[in-house]
Amino acid sequence: MKKVLFYAAALLVIAGCGKKTENQNEEEKVEIVKTMVLQPQEIERSLTISTNLEGYQTVNIAPSLQGRIEHIYVEVGDRKQEGEMLVRMDENQYKTTKLTLGNLEIEKKRMDALLASGSVSQQNYDQIKLSYDQTKESFEFLEKNTYVKAPFTGVISAKNYEDGELYGGMPIVVLKQINKLKALIAVPETYFPKVKAGMKVMLESEIYPGVEFPATVEVVYPTIDASSHTFQCKLQIPNSSEKLRPGMYVTTRLGIGKEETIVVPYQSVEKLVGANDRYVFLNVDGRAKRVAVELGQRFGENVEILAPEIVAGAEYVYVGQHRLVDGVKLEVAND
Repeated sequence: MKKVLFYAAALLVIAGCGKKTENQNEEEKVEIVKTMVLQPQEIERSLTISTNLEGYQTVNIAPSLQGRIEHIYVEVGDRKQEGEMLVRMDENQYKTTKLTLGNLEIEKKRMDALLASGSVSQQNYDQIKLSYDQTKESFEFLEKNTYVKAPFTGVISAKNYEDGELYGGMPIVVLKQINKLKALIAVPETYFPKVKAGMKVMLESEIYPGVEFPATVEVVYPTIDASSHTFQCKLQIPNSSEKLRPGMYVTTRLGIGKEETIVVPYQSVEKLVGANDRYVFLNVDGRAKRVAVELGQRFGENVEILAPEIVAGAEYVYVGQHRLVDGVKLEVAND
């Protein structure tokens, strides 16, 4: 009887073990995916950097004379051509100096004749000439700072005084050039050897969707900022249409040459929930391998991915990756 019970128990144990093994095999999931073999692609490398536009030239109209402002010829928003009058200061000093210069000019001409005939010493002549030259220089200074003209074509962006007020140091008006603009961009130091003056840049503004504006790298600054590890570039932006204005926020795209890199469909790259970490799956010996990646440049529906494991010849999962976990068995169902 004991032997019968022992054999029965042994059979139950064996049966139970067999059932467990069968269940374990049934529980191993197999995910059906599509894969592709990664190959380098030639891309046009470009940098996208945001910045604000500035007038190519901005001048504060601030004469070197203190005194009363007789008349301001402009209002904010007025467009002025190079050489047009902007401000007239108190003319008294200018007029007095003009009369003095006229008298000295007559005296100098008389002394020129006397010197030619030998009727005056060189010393006396030099004294008159020195006085004339100094007064002429003062007159030219006063003329420039009494009748203040536009140094370039632009638009008045600020006016700080009214006629008759005493000028006290703050600019009377501010003139900005807007038919040509500039912008500064901070470029990562990695690209310092590749960025040169004369390179072409394209600008985009949310105000004009789908429209690109051309620009040129005018100056590449020679030093690197130690805190940000970037260097600055000055862009020159033609703006004859004047659609762009100083202060606008724009995105710049700077092409820096062709390179080979790995590009995959953007939708195949997974994002960790609650973080900005990105990852993808490779098929390694029939099982999914999760690989953390960094995103590089975007090319329409594709994106560059960077990681030590992302190399030519790797088998990349691009369909079915949303269901995968690290180590799960894969069945490749490529068309």
